Amino acid sequence: MSVLKSWTGGALLLLALAGGLRAEVTVSQSNDPIGTVQPGFAPSSLVALLSRERSGFDSVPASRITAITTAPRPKAGEAPGVLTEDWIAAQPVPAGGDQQFQCLTSALYHEARGESVEGQQAVAEVILNRVDDGRFPQTICGVVHQRSGGSCQFSWACDGRSDAVRRDATYEQVAKVARAMLDGMPRSLTDGATFFHARSVRPSWSNRFVNTASIGAHLFYRRPIQTASN
Repeated sequence: MSVLKSWTGGALLLLALAGGLRAEVTVSQSNDPIGTVQPGFAPSSLVALLSRERSGFDSVPASRITAITTAPRPKAGEAPGVLTEDWIAAQPVPAGGDQQFQCLTSALYHEARGESVEGQQAVAEVILNRVDDGRFPQTICGVVHQRSGGSCQFSWACDGRSDAVRRDATYEQVAKVARAMLDGMPRSLTDGATFFHARSVRPSWSNRFVNTASIGAHLFYRRPIQTASN
């Protein structure tokens, strides 16, 4: 509203200084069918026109102003390009699911339950990228429980501790993330990563791979792209 007042005052000042200088000024055509101020237009008429402009603006409810100046919240059925806290919160809790869904949900719960939604999506991307890579098992459960050199790819899967999960708000969130990823959410965060580790450690293999992302408590990597020259 202060902008409108300043514009009104400026317009009147210019008219006074110009001493009746003829000019053509365009005003909101949505409120006045004429839309332009013709040569010889009297200052009093301009004031009246601007007054109607202001009255029209004042008549718009505050709720409508808020609605047209605030970005819309994502709807439950419209997946964003990257999962967000708001979008995940709007989703229904998945009602069960097949074994692959359960394996992905369990992996996210044990590996990333302390992460943001973005961090959980990133870990899910690594698991799904491995499924698509012929050097790894071709199922989610196979990837999650893969053993190599006497140890597990995901330590929680064979650390001797219970893998039971508490079906609390944290579990519900990772289940929603798992569902979204299995339903085709773009893997847009990690650039094809098939490895990750916590920032608190630095495994020797990390020097051989390309660091593609740093999200939350984890660093993400993929193998170098092989070309004909190397």
